[in-house]
Amino acid sequence: MKPMYINGRWLESDSGVTLSVLDPAREEVLENVPAGDAADAAKAVAAASAAFDQWRWTPGLERAEMLHEAARKIRDHFDDVARLLTLEEGKAISENEEEVEWVIGTLDYYAEMARTYRGRLLAPADRSQFNFVLKEPYGVVGCIVPFNYPLLLMIWKVAPALAAGNTVVVKPAVQTPLSTLLLAEIAFDHLPAGVFNVVTGGATAGEALVIHPDVPVIAFTGSVAVGQRIARLAADRIKRTHLELGGKDAFVVAPDADIETAVEAVAYAALINTGQVCTSTERVYVPDHHLPAFAGAMADYVRGLRLGPGLERTTDIGPMADPKYRARVEEHVADAIHNGAKVLAGGHRPAQFERGFYYEPTVLVNVNHTMRCMREETFGPTIPLMGYHDFDEAIRLVNDSDYGLGACLRTDDAHLAKRFFEEVRAGTIWINDPLTDNYGGPFGGMKLSGNARELGQEGLESFLETKHVHWDFSDQPKEWWYPYGREA
Repeated sequence: MKPMYINGRWLESDSGVTLSVLDPAREEVLENVPAGDAADAAKAVAAASAAFDQWRWTPGLERAEMLHEAARKIRDHFDDVARLLTLEEGKAISENEEEVEWVIGTLDYYAEMARTYRGRLLAPADRSQFNFVLKEPYGVVGCIVPFNYPLLLMIWKVAPALAAGNTVVVKPAVQTPLSTLLLAEIAFDHLPAGVFNVVTGGATAGEALVIHPDVPVIAFTGSVAVGQRIARLAADRIKRTHLELGGKDAFVVAPDADIETAVEAVAYAALINTGQVCTSTERVYVPDHHLPAFAGAMADYVRGLRLGPGLERTTDIGPMADPKYRARVEEHVADAIHNGAKVLAGGHRPAQFERGFYYEPTVLVNVNHTMRCMREETFGPTIPLMGYHDFDEAIRLVNDSDYGLGACLRTDDAHLAKRFFEEVRAGTIWINDPLTDNYGGPFGGMKLSGNARELGQEGLESFLETKHVHWDFSDQPKEWWYPYGREA
């Protein structure tokens, strides 16, 4: 069994209860981990609280070097990290290698921000005054991380939180705790004890972090339902919550777009990580007159993709991470068919695999906004295609959603591109290059997709509290104004 990492030590849970981590390609147990409970979370919070004062006053140059050192250590164990990610999460090894590269780059990016960022000077009203804004760490940050990008979405929280001077307690997803524990072992062991802690387990451990009085910030990526529960639990103490929640991202193929290029772009945006991405394309809008040709080309393209275990280099589409998420995809496809949609490709569990949580990439047509596959987050390998009459209708359809995480457009028309990024209500707009992130570009959503921004300066400031200092150093006597007058 792989124990938890608390206060620089490897600990088992006092409860003795464990969780089994499965390989989604073979449905075999990889390892057992402790099912952490409230007592385990409290130990981790106590360790992080005790370490906070030392860490917050560690000079920024030293914190920066320690983050760079963590990045170097991950680079030294690159293949081991990518392989373990693939074993426990399922996606193709090439995609996990990209995830590890992003983890390394994010650590290096925020290491450099740790060197210099502390606040800003203000223009004073008088020469004898000094005004400035201080940015200060909150304290202990609880990081609750999903299964689909377990290391990347952890580092998007941990790197800026540590760079800002906070300490952290990480609660990984029950499906993917092993890669997080591996990073604790190989990459963060040089940090002072208590600065970085990992508590494995399910909702019990996560909720214990959320309600703990010594955890002022909760950073969460996951479903809307869980995010809403976190917000309610955190409300009594007015905790700061960073909620990066679900998406129902749209992809608009403009009238001028080349069909072949657009098909490849849509397939990538919809099927990377087997569609288990919060910014996956889950709604595709194509001009009515292009829809038959586009749908046929998309179905042909999808049929040519190779399903298989993520560790095989020939694999294009790996298994889904958990059978319950595959069941939701099946429900959405069945609902669409029941309400008049047609399957052009996929729509089943592949017959060639006796084991594993596989589902064929699926192309649907004759869909509309009454269907679950167009309203609810599917989080799986589906591509629903819907026609539109003109660009006004396309934008209306994109905005006709409770979600607002991201949206994609394929066009060479600058006027259409400008209308799209101005009128679409989403946190990230991709034009001709879907799902590409940038260390310096803030990531997050609108509407039910959340209230957080990760990456960029905004990502760092999410873990910093603001203090305004007004300092008058004049030795001249002051005439104070009393609105109710002075006593005689």
